[in-house]
Amino acid sequence: MLKKPVGKLDLAMITDPIADYLNRVRNAIMAGHKIVEIPASNLKKEITRILQDQGFILNHKVEDNGPQGTIKIALKYDKVTNEPAIRSLKRVSKPGLRTYRGSGELPRVINGLGVAIVSTSKGVMTDKQARKENVGGEVLCYVY
Repeated sequence: MLKKPVGKLDLAMITDPIADYLNRVRNAIMAGHKIVEIPASNLKKEITRILQDQGFILNHKVEDNGPQGTIKIALKYDKVTNEPAIRSLKRVSKPGLRTYRGSGELPRVINGLGVAIVSTSKGVMTDKQARKENVGGEVLCYVY
């Protein structure tokens, strides 16, 4: 009987790719890294685009290497205090407990200073855009 090698991470076994994405960004910030690499998917590309549009990251680049490619994210830090632009990343909807909200029930993160990223029928967008377009959806995460 063949045994799997112990200690190797099997990337096909990740059950929550969004939580993995948020953890990689969070760990890179805590370690003070300037760039973080993340396996790409269309949903992760949209979340990264929103983070850049909202000013939480400097820039990003999608590289097509391998079957799915990678996203390289340049993290943003304050020039004087060296504090990260992203203070907190929190996963809301999980595979075991999905969280859906209507357009009138979408949460405001830190009274509008933060952003809730929502997956709607019109695409992935911020809570403010979803309210403006009067659509609800799955609340993926909070960023502030």
